[in-house]
Amino acid sequence: MSYPQYPDQQQAAFAPTGEVPLWAPHYGASLPVAVRRFFKKYATFSGRASRSEYWWFTLANAIVITVLYIVAGIAAATSSTTDVNGSPMAGPGFFIVGSLILLWGLAIFVPSLALTVRRLHDGNFSGWLILLNLVPFLGALAVFILTLMPANPAGQVYDQPTGN
Repeated sequence: MSYPQYPDQQQAAFAPTGEVPLWAPHYGASLPVAVRRFFKKYATFSGRASRSEYWWFTLANAIVITVLYIVAGIAAATSSTTDVNGSPMAGPGFFIVGSLILLWGLAIFVPSLALTVRRLHDGNFSGWLILLNLVPFLGALAVFILTLMPANPAGQVYDQPTGN
């Protein structure tokens, strides 16, 4: 079975429902759509993810992390104390925000791996290539380059419609 590869074909194919099914990549996804699909496909490693799905969520995640780190810095500065030697110590505000950063990281760890695997599938690469991230620096660079690659129609072999 052949599935639509590009936005105009995709919209025509799924026009009756008006929404791209979760098993299909959403080409031309907007930021809110990409974030919604990210959390709906929490641990789905099968299928594909378009570049827009991947990079919009990556941007949203970078914004969330940046805001959390700014708040952590402010909390550390405003609630800092000194020890008996006069050395500055982070106060309780820093640890509260630090806990939020940790919780966010734990909450998106598995879905981020799944999204990256689906993005690799869209370029017709094996999802196992995500393990290249274990190679210091060059591995992460290789995965970064692979996520930039355009969709490859041969990647349809990773599509498995489930009725969603």
